[in-house]
Amino acid sequence: MQTRNLIASFGLGITLAAIPVLQSHALEEKIPNLYNFTGYNFKGDKVNVNYSTSSITGKPLFSYQEQKQTLNFTGDQIRTVDTEIGTLVTVTIKKTVDTGNTTFTLLIPRVNLGYSNEVKIETKGITTTNRFSVIPQFNQGQKQTYTTIHLKGTGQAVAF
Repeated sequence: MQTRNLIASFGLGITLAAIPVLQSHALEEKIPNLYNFTGYNFKGDKVNVNYSTSSITGKPLFSYQEQKQTLNFTGDQIRTVDTEIGTLVTVTIKKTVDTGNTTFTLLIPRVNLGYSNEVKIETKGITTTNRFSVIPQFNQGQKQTYTTIHLKGTGQAVAF
């Protein structure tokens, strides 16, 4: 009788020992490294945004297309900041010497692909106009204004 209980306890011990291994495997996150989005700005123009966290060269790539203009960025031209609301990926889309610049920021939410290689994502793009003047009196008041774009697209895991 004691042998049976010992065998049953041993079998239960093996089962319990195997559960954490199976659970930790199921909880592993698979994060996209390529993002493709489309949306429309406040003027109704189509905007395409593509971002890859790496590439064949090992550097991140970012493409911003609006109307007939396509801007491509790589490496240090792409700035990322992890925040509570997701990762902010920013590029400068317009520079001027004496009036400021315009940046575009892609908000990338946290995503787990699970067992898939692609997932649908909805997010926001933020165009920021940074006002600056070489005349100090004109540098008063609000210096940044924002417009947002609703973006739909995909996040994928690809091999570079």
